[in-house]
Amino acid sequence: MEQITEQQINLFADELPSMDKINKLSEVVHSSERNRINFAQQLEQQLAKTGQKADLATGIGLYILGENKQAVEKLQKAEDCQAKFIYLARALRRLGRYDEAVKNFQKSLSYGADSLTITLEKVTTFRCASDLESAEKELKTCANFENVSAEYHYQLGLLTEEQGLYYRAVENYKKALELSPAHQKALFRLAYRCDLSGDEEAAIDYYKQIVSTAPVYVNALMNLAVLYEDKSEYDKASVCVNKVLEYHPNHQRAIMFKKDIDSSRTMFYDEEKEKRKDRKAQILETPISDFELSVRSRNCLRKMNIRTLEDLLNITEAELLSYKNFGETSLREIKAILDLKGLHLGMVLEEKQFTPPDALTHDEQTDEGLLSKPLDDLQLSVRSKRALQLLSVRTIGDLVRKTEAELLGCKNFGVTSLNEINKAIGALGLSLRRLD
Repeated sequence: MEQITEQQINLFADELPSMDKINKLSEVVHSSERNRINFAQQLEQQLAKTGQKADLATGIGLYILGENKQAVEKLQKAEDCQAKFIYLARALRRLGRYDEAVKNFQKSLSYGADSLTITLEKVTTFRCASDLESAEKELKTCANFENVSAEYHYQLGLLTEEQGLYYRAVENYKKALELSPAHQKALFRLAYRCDLSGDEEAAIDYYKQIVSTAPVYVNALMNLAVLYEDKSEYDKASVCVNKVLEYHPNHQRAIMFKKDIDSSRTMFYDEEKEKRKDRKAQILETPISDFELSVRSRNCLRKMNIRTLEDLLNITEAELLSYKNFGETSLREIKAILDLKGLHLGMVLEEKQFTPPDALTHDEQTDEGLLSKPLDDLQLSVRSKRALQLLSVRTIGDLVRKTEAELLGCKNFGVTSLNEINKAIGALGLSLRRLD
């Protein structure tokens, strides 16, 4: 079997590697898809072995691969030792069995586990359980490691971050890096906090420090790629994503993001056009509650699931009047408000109808060809055709812009005609418009 690391760390040797080496092995296993596959193959060969010693090694191996339920089953059968209780506790934590995890961490102390390490493991467990009070209480028991232990400050940073004390979190991550400049997890959290606070340059600098070292830190590379793309530095973004794909060829997020970057390279950006679109979007998102409507009108619109101005401009007069309890008085009230803003019912539908062909995608242009076909192509009954003529429906596109309620609101148009139309347009892969 091919060795997966240049360090030649063999989890299944006669003597179990040290905890530090096992942690290093885990990092290398997850640094590439190939390493993970090779390790999984090695583990598969070991699973048939029996005995407490074999159960310990395979249990740790299953934990490394994220097979936590199987890891717990194996480790529970292994001989009692420091490694057993620590990895058993970690697997239990991943499964959300926090109380059991804490108990097993505590047991490891009887087998020579480092007290600071175990205390910080329990802090992590309490934090995962959202028991921040217990995490803080546990962390205070090792306050003497302040300005001494990088891991202590890293855990304190995570806790204060969970508590919403972001400034304190950043200070602790920086302190962890002062004590241990190669602490990648502290670097990542610091970069992430800078990113969230808008300090993109600092975030990029921290992420670059992480990705300059091996093994590959996928999340740092992906976040760095996002920052580069935001700055329109597509070549640099591609380098980051390509490095991820070099080691993890099937990484779905990287694959999708690579496509986005390639699209962005050729995308023409019209700043003024985008500003106009943003302003229009803000107007259309205006809630109906901002308008001074009568209680009757407001209640009718709410029952029709019309919440914003855009919803209102996506509906016609006939459609409004087809709803129960919505009368001419409410219609005049709404039209008067829209008139003051230079708007009218069905306005958005009309804009969609007259969108220039060159503004559409290839698929949309194909759909437009179908939608422009005359209604006669559907071969409807005479009764249905007449009813649609009353609604000024001339093409298939006119028809699919109507809702069932709008059609049923037309005189002499019944359920039979509605079913006939739904069947006809359904055969074309189309459907009537829905409000929800």
